[in-house]
Formats: sequence, structure tokens, C-alpha cells
Amino acid sequence: MSYSRSLLGCLADFARTRPESPALVMGTERMTYAELCSMAMSAYRGIEALHLPETSRVALHATKSPRTVALIVACLLARRPFMLPSTELGASALDTLLERAGCTHVLAADTAEGVGGREVHKIDMTAGPFGMEDLRAKELAPNAVSFIFTTSGSTGLPKVVPLTFEAVDRFTDWAISQFGIKPGTVVLNYAPFNFDLCLLDIRSTLKAGGTAVLVEPDRATNGRHLADLLRTHSVEVVQAVPMLFRLLSDTHDGEPFTSVKHVITTGDKVPVRLLPELARLFPNARFYNVYGSTETNDSFIHEFTEMLDGDRELPIGRPLPGTDALVLGPDGAVLDGPATGELLVSTPFQTHGYAVADGSGTDKFVQLGPDGRQYFRSGDMVRRDDDGVFTLVGRNDSQVKVRGTRVNLEEIEQVLLAHEQIIGAAVVTVPDDVAGLVIHAVVRRDSPERKLGVLTLRAYCRDHLPRAALPTTIQVVDEPLPTTSTGKTDRKAVIRNLLKGN
Repeated sequence: MSYSRSLLGCLADFARTRPESPALVMGTERMTYAELCSMAMSAYRGIEALHLPETSRVALHATKSPRTVALIVACLLARRPFMLPSTELGASALDTLLERAGCTHVLAADTAEGVGGREVHKIDMTAGPFGMEDLRAKELAPNAVSFIFTTSGSTGLPKVVPLTFEAVDRFTDWAISQFGIKPGTVVLNYAPFNFDLCLLDIRSTLKAGGTAVLVEPDRATNGRHLADLLRTHSVEVVQAVPMLFRLLSDTHDGEPFTSVKHVITTGDKVPVRLLPELARLFPNARFYNVYGSTETNDSFIHEFTEMLDGDRELPIGRPLPGTDALVLGPDGAVLDGPATGELLVSTPFQTHGYAVADGSGTDKFVQLGPDGRQYFRSGDMVRRDDDGVFTLVGRNDSQVKVRGTRVNLEEIEQVLLAHEQIIGAAVVTVPDDVAGLVIHAVVRRDSPERKLGVLTLRAYCRDHLPRAALPTTIQVVDEPLPTTSTGKTDRKAVIRNLLKGN
């Protein structure tokens, strides 16, 4: 996979050849390619005026807006590595992340209070004149760190994941080619800016000359608003966690989204019952399930256009070009042929390691084979079939022992989600003085008008689960389950609610 034209060079070309073409749309705001480049150059001059030390990294207060995208471009112009932390992190956790990433200053495109106990430098974003050659000349070196992402923090404090410019550029090249993004292609951006899905939604789109339609965070759970966005802007590419498609289905008015050509599910397992609804929502689309972690970026892809009337879970598919995948057995040996075990991945898009001072997390990156290729230990359990197709089984940390028997909590969730009246499920373990751990399930029913009793669910579980995996308690709710900032089920929040007696 070769290194291609730079993002800044592409932006300069589009500002010259297609200056009035929309680059970014959010609400009533519309930013053209000429305006994006002008604003980025103004922000670049603002960053330079701070006279930061040459080696300083910065954090961006990642409020979702076209102006923040311009600030990101300005950081590339300034050859300044930048981190995009979640805006939902607490001050203490955020301050620790800033220290780990080596971020000495916090920048913002819009007014913001102190972040992580640090002063925020509001950068002047007034659009002004710029030179095309400035955009081409100031790109970061290919092997220099550009983006600094953070993991979701599902198992503790988020980890800091630096990505080189070349790794990001290789990924955007693949995404542009795979999903046919070109000048004028309209792509929905549902994910928050701290989520690495934005590398496809925004960076790939801008590099190809398309239009990124940004979903406003405070309207991200409004299914009718999301439907209006798809129709109003004739969106062609939609990448999102399953929650978006569930929201669209729940509020669907019967009119399909005919402009959509590519639907990409990612970030979480897709409930089997959602598949027929996808076909109804997007009759002209091709469908893909994409798998990856922040550390490796996307690693697998599986087109499931022909599986929409099926009744089995979606595979994550086969490795992307240039990607190598291994299955590790319980004894640490690499398994050949059909096998089940932990997934190890090496991609052209991955980080070289976490940005940490204490060495934590270094065991996640291992070198294997005669060429010493670096692999990332994903912690995900997969099954590889005779044809080399991979299916995600669960997490190795979702396997727990209940009364001496090993149980996979995610498998219990999938069984519950297969019930015709359940549209959301979270299965967790909570401490118990007698048993040590007990299994608790929280399920969301599809309609308050339809009765769904706990006794009925217990009988259903007895028919579909081994005895050791039967939930000790089941709670039926009508409201959506808590989610993280990236739209995944927040199991830590579920546990907190249980321990508080909610």
C-alpha cells in the first residue's frame, strides 16, 4: 500500500479548482473548501503566534464544529502533533491524559473553559488570504506523529494512541478506494471527533473532495433528525455504530433512504434482527461490517449485502490489504487453520505503541515471525473458519467464572438480543457475598405496550443458555441503555446504576 498525495495538497487543489464546493455542513452552517483553507491558514498563524516549543504537542478541545476541523488542518500546517480527547472526560482523567500524551497546551476553535485544569488558548479563526503553496509545503513528515487518539477507556483510563501521518494517510487511501469517495460524495459523520471513525468520515472525505455532514451532538439520538439529514443532503456513505441504525429503524416513516450507496457498520456487534430492517431502510446500498481497534485502525471487512435476510451473526470477514492476522491459543501458540482464540493484528495503519511513561500496556505489542513484524494483541476472541473468514466471539475480559464455570457475557447478550421483543441488552457481573459473582442482565423491550415479563425471559434463557450462564437477575426497561461517547453500550455505567440500586 503506497504513500499518496497529502491531505493538505488535496485541500489546496480543491480550494483552487472547486472553491465554492461544500467541504463541511453542520446545521445551518456550510463551509466551502475555500473557506476551510482560509480559516485553517488564519488558525495556523494563531498557533505560530503562541511561540510554542518546537517539540510541544497540543490538545484540542474537540467540540464538534467545522471550525474545529479547520483547527485540525491548522495543526497539520504547523507540524504540531495534536490529541483529540473526549469532551466528556472528567478534569482529573483529562489532565492525566494530557500528561501522558505530552500535550503542553490546549487549543480551541470556540470559547471553552479550562480543560484538565489548564488554560485554553482560543485561536483566531477569522478567514483570511492564504497561499496555495503554504498548504503543500507545511505537511508533517510521513513518519512524524500527527493524530493522537485515545481508546474508549472501557477497562480503565483511556490509553493514548499516537498515529503517524503516513499511517493515517494509508488508511484514508484505502477508505477512498473501497467506498468510492470522490469530489461531491456526501458522507455522514455521526461519531464524535475523538473517535477514530472520523478518519473515514472527515479526513478521507476531505482528501477526496467530498462533503462531510456533521451530526450535532445534542441531536445524535433523535432518529427523525438523523433521517432528515440523510434525505436533505442526499447522503451517499453512512458509517456508524449499530445504535444509529436502530434509531433510524425505530422512527422510520416508510420512505427509504434511496441516496445511500454504502452502509458501514462498525464499533459493536450488529443484532441479527436489525439486518432485514437495514435492507428496508437502504434499498440501493451495499453493506459492510468493518472491524478494528484504535490501536490498529480498521483491520477486517465483510460485505454482507447478501446476508440481510439471514439469521446468523455477521462475521468481521477477512483482513484488509497489507494486514496480517493471527489466532493465539490459550497456551500462547499461534494456531493454523480453523481455530478459536485471541486475535493478533498487524496493519499498515497502526500505532507503534502507547504514549506512556510507566511502560504500561507495552505487553499489548509483540514482535513475531522471522521479520520481527509488530502485532497488536487485541484482547478480542475470534473464530476462523475453513475459508479464512473471522467472526468475533467476544472479549477475553468478558469471560468470567461464575461458581467455577467460565461464562462469556457477550454471548449471553447475543442470545437476549435474538429475542423478538428485545432491542437492547447489557449483561454484567456484580459482586455477591455468597457466589462471588452473579450475572445481571438489563434488557430494553421494543415497546412499552407489549408485555415482556421477567418470568417469560427466564424461560427463554433456560431454553437457549447453559445453566451456568443463566442471569441471576433480569431487569426490563423502556429507556435506551447508557452509552459511551462513541455510541457503544456503557457497561460500567450499568454496573454503577446497579450498585446504586437503580
